[in-house]
Amino acid sequence: RMNNISFWLLPPSLFTLLLSNLFYPSPGTGWTVYPPLSAYLYHSSPSVDFAIFSLHMSGISSIMGSLNLMVTIMMMKNFSMNYDQISLFPWSVFITAILLI
Repeated sequence: RMNNISFWLLPPSLFTLLLSNLFYPSPGTGWTVYPPLSAYLYHSSPSVDFAIFSLHMSGISSIMGSLNLMVTIMMMKNFSMNYDQISLFPWSVFITAILLI
């Protein structure tokens, strides 16, 4: 269920990002979205707000997906198995999920 919610947060995020470019002038903040360029004084249209909201939605989606992978790896292993007996691929996915959080 969490992975499904994580997946279905991505289309509204993309739609919000496209909405910020279609109806208003595009957010001219660069790829860093630093405050001097994204402040209300320099860019008064709501396109920056839509872009930041889209960034937050995709970030929440990424965090939920990584939590789902971590819980799946921890719960789907055999309970008689120690953590040092897990193969390398689940460990690499687990560490990548930790880095995403």
